[in-house]
Amino acid sequence: MGIVSGLLLLPLAPVRGTAWIADHLLEEARRQVHDPRAVQARLAALNRALDEGAIDEAAFEREEERLLARLERARPTTMDRAQRRHV
Repeated sequence: MGIVSGLLLLPLAPVRGTAWIADHLLEEARRQVHDPRAVQARLAALNRALDEGAIDEAAFEREEERLLARLERARPTTMDRAQRRHV
């Protein structure tokens, strides 16, 4: 980047910085959503809530189904692992 273009683009630096931060926050959020440990922790908390009577059976089953589906999507298949080794 030349000095002239650097000076002309200087007013956009806060926008570029904000976009960079937003991209990193989005990536971290995606990582946390797909982290199997986070899903397992949520399942454990869900079981405790059911045991304590904080939620009913129907709410438990809906949330459990959603979390198990997320856990299944986060778990790489055997084919995925084999393909990654050869790439």
